[in-house]
Amino acid sequence: AMSDNGMGEASRNLHNWARQYQVNMGMDDRLTLLNNWENTGFDFNQQSLAELMKDAKDLGVDMFLLDDGWFANKYPRKDDHAGLGDWDATKTKLPEGIPGLVRDAKKAGVKFGIWIEPEMVNPKSELFEKHPDWVIMQPQRDTYYYRNQLVLDISNPKVQDYVFGIVDRIMTENPDVAYFKWDCNSVITNIYSPYHKHNQGNFYIDHVRGIYNVLTRIHNKYPKLPMMLCSGGGGRMDYEMLKYFTEFWCSDDTDPYERIYIQWSLSKFFPAKTMGSHVTNWNKNTSVKFRTDVCSSCKLGFDIDLKSLSADDYKFVQQAVKNYNDMKPMILEGDQYRLVSPYEGSHCAINYVSKDKQRAVLFAYDLHPRYKEPQLNVKLQGLDAKKMYTIKETNLMPGKASELECNGKQYSGDYLMKVGLNVFTAQDGTSHVLTLE
Repeated sequence: AMSDNGMGEASRNLHNWARQYQVNMGMDDRLTLLNNWENTGFDFNQQSLAELMKDAKDLGVDMFLLDDGWFANKYPRKDDHAGLGDWDATKTKLPEGIPGLVRDAKKAGVKFGIWIEPEMVNPKSELFEKHPDWVIMQPQRDTYYYRNQLVLDISNPKVQDYVFGIVDRIMTENPDVAYFKWDCNSVITNIYSPYHKHNQGNFYIDHVRGIYNVLTRIHNKYPKLPMMLCSGGGGRMDYEMLKYFTEFWCSDDTDPYERIYIQWSLSKFFPAKTMGSHVTNWNKNTSVKFRTDVCSSCKLGFDIDLKSLSADDYKFVQQAVKNYNDMKPMILEGDQYRLVSPYEGSHCAINYVSKDKQRAVLFAYDLHPRYKEPQLNVKLQGLDAKKMYTIKETNLMPGKASELECNGKQYSGDYLMKVGLNVFTAQDGTSHVLTLE
């Protein structure tokens, strides 16, 4: 049995096991990042990316991550209709290719990461023209496309070599590339393997084994390479995959209210350090603070146009990155306790406690409280009953003092677990982050 004391302990045991034995670099740190996707989409060039790298440095994150749209020359990747399969930098956009980007990132003082979707191909690509027999596609039938793309037949050893070669070539030519976002935006349609010809029965299994074969080769050659597993969001979270990936992308739905539910449910199975969570412009009715506080409870990143933020919001996110770096050991290594479920009311709270119980952090979220609904105290868990903890509200907007009565006060762990703290409000989209020392 995982636990005789309910789901919370079972999931903490699972998290401990995962970090120690299953997740790639499960005991190591994670990089905060700025991604350009929601900001630029496909529309960027070497100069504009160099500017974004400076923004990443100014924001205080560890890395700049370049998303989709940087590759292909015969059919340049300017939208999602062409280019997949041709993994050479587009000369018109990026005349100095990946080496130029790595250099610009170094100059800016951040690490550089890059997006790939190596299992896929657009019919409009040189790869498809050269190797139509490498693609999963039914003969004598109209082809059904999902996102204008098809899936490579990775049951074929030649295709495995090709997919491994995408990562291997980028890393050989640019050993300073620090991170891959490995995307997978299409399910397999038109299921037929040219490689298996007359014996289609084992194709699916051989295809999946082929993917693991490629990932094993990458991992053996680049054991310290962090990679995010992305699949339109939650298409691909499993512990077998996490042997090769350091984290996954929880969902393409980055609305902060939705994310509270998504992260709550996923945390039953996966530790926070495997769950990428990026601050975006989804649901602009919510404050940047609320969105940042939601993402700070997992593995924090930003995917937002920083230039569009107000001066106060910009100052806030800079400070929030510093605060996150301070809280990171608790969030990424500590024990997680789910306190108030969003599924059972209009609030949510979770806390993390360091293994030595010296420090803790509490995240409290107000989703859509009812009119004049009484606000119940949040009872923390996992603290040392005998220790005294000083409470400090963090992630405050510039020039704003905490309005919480408990801020700056000292309480025993016993009190905090039995009586708790008054940290909820009656206001939509409000959040509080408290550290306990």
